[in-house]
Amino acid sequence: MYKVMKIADYVVQRCNKDLHSSISNLKLQKILYFIQAEFLVTKNEKCFSEDIEAWDFGPVVPEVYYNYKVFGSSNIPVITKLDCGFICDEDKKLLNEIIDECSNYSASYLVDVTHNQTPWKEAYSKPGRNNIISTESIRNYFLEN
Repeated sequence: MYKVMKIADYVVQRCNKDLHSSISNLKLQKILYFIQAEFLVTKNEKCFSEDIEAWDFGPVVPEVYYNYKVFGSSNIPVITKLDCGFICDEDKKLLNEIIDECSNYSASYLVDVTHNQTPWKEAYSKPGRNNIISTESIRNYFLEN
């Protein structure tokens, strides 16, 4: 299992440097959600241990959101050289597949997709704010769909 900030940095670097595609905090949040889903379904384990919460604009990992909040709705700039040696090749392949696929879509499209999925809808409909989207809910939804 990885630290979510390391995975977030990897996503930003891949989008900016390898795919020559910009990425906002909003889009990054959705990609992290889909990465977690892919790991849960494919490997039956979490990619990262930090919770994903149901916010107004879909799934959010608060630690990542607050780290990149300074950029507002603008794109996150290229990070300095990131050593990705901590990610094993098998996991890097999985990450790249999700990042590459999601980079084809706008942040607003990814928000719409997640708003129509049971894990976000169930967690968001609970009383209060910032409800956790359980990994069980994510795994079950993606196994069934």
